[in-house]
Parts: sequence; structure tokens; C-alpha cells
Amino acid sequence: MSIQLKNITKVYGYGETTVHALAGVNLTVEAGEYCAIMGASGSGKSTMMNVIGCLDHPSSGSYYLDGVNVAHLGDKDLAHIRNLKLGFVFQQFHLLPQLTALENVMLPMVYAGIPLDERRDWATEALMRVGLEKRLHNKPNQLSGGQQQRVAIARAIVNNPVLLLADEPTGALDSRTTKEILNIFTQLNASGMTVVMVTHESEVACCTHRVIWFKDGQVVHPYLAPEELGRVTAA
Repeated sequence: MSIQLKNITKVYGYGETTVHALAGVNLTVEAGEYCAIMGASGSGKSTMMNVIGCLDHPSSGSYYLDGVNVAHLGDKDLAHIRNLKLGFVFQQFHLLPQLTALENVMLPMVYAGIPLDERRDWATEALMRVGLEKRLHNKPNQLSGGQQQRVAIARAIVNNPVLLLADEPTGALDSRTTKEILNIFTQLNASGMTVVMVTHESEVACCTHRVIWFKDGQVVHPYLAPEELGRVTAA
């Protein structure tokens, strides 16, 4: 799934309290890419992720998702797009503690109206893809942090999205578990899924194929090779 942003702005507040979170962003991500979005705190990267994920409306500009301008669609249409085409992974796992891993992964399909037997089969397959076929019936408090994030990834991919969005997905994990999670993202991208990830860690960004650098609500480096990160962070 391709992403094309044209002159995207996002403004919060009025008068003296006005904040220009995004200030005319132009950006293209082609289908099948694996990108990292980086920048200092407050640079606009998380706001941009919310716009890309159809979680927030831009104040102005056009956002073409797979050729369709979704910038000003209604909430119902955006929810439909999120459910069918997008998957989300966050730093916090957002798993329901009273549900098993399998039940947590089945949740998105409940909202999509998929029959119970299919939900169970698809959720099992998704958990197998992230190496948790032996943990189907464990609840979150019976899983390590890395295993919980794997459940969250399985939940994100269970509807076979074409675009996976990850916001600091390794921020709460140790270095060994981080490598395991990044290997899963690499495998998902190799299967054809477009992956866009927000991170503040150079080591994580270096596992992607392209880095997009934000500063003051704008893209200042749209096509940065991971090996070029040193000169940007040192500037």
C-alpha cells in the first residue's frame, strides 16, 4: 500500500496557544517499503503517525492512501479503512488482562463480523507467525514483555493488513527481545507488508531500509540511508 502526503498541516489551539505540529509535510512511501520515522521529541513524528494511521485528521493538505484521498473522510469511513487495511503496534501492548493470547488476537475480527471458527483459526495462524503457538491460552500476566509484544503484533496482522504502523514498538523491551521483535518486522516486510515505524533508537532504525527524519513539524531528510544516521544525529 502506497502513502502520499501533500502539504499536510496539523494545528492545535488558537491564538497565542497555537501549535503547528505539522507544517507542510510532503512525503511518499511506496508499497512494500520498510521505513523508520525519527526526530527529536516534539518534532511531529507521532502526529504524523496518527495521520498516516487515519487516527487523526490533518488541518489541511491531501493524504492519498493507496490512491484514495482520505484526508477528510468521516470517522466511519476511516474506521473501516483502519480495520481492513491497517495494523497498529504500540510501545504499550494494550492487551486485555482477562483474555488469553488467542482471545486478544481474535478481538479485531469481532468488530469485522468474522464468524467464530474463522476468528479462532486466523488468530491461531497469526500467533504461529510470531512464534507463540505454545502460548495460545496464556493470559498476559503469564507472558514476558517480549511475548506480550508478539501477541500485540499478532493482533495487528490478524486481518492481513497491507500497512503495519509501529510506534516505539521496542521502547519497553531489553536488547535481546528487541532483536527478536525486529526480526518479526523484517519477516513481515519480506512477505510484502509495508512497515512504517516511529523510533528514537538508531540501532532500531538501522534494521529498516529507509529513515525519514522530522524536525519542527517538517520532513528534513525524506530518504536517509540507515548508515547515514551518524552524521544527522551528530549535527
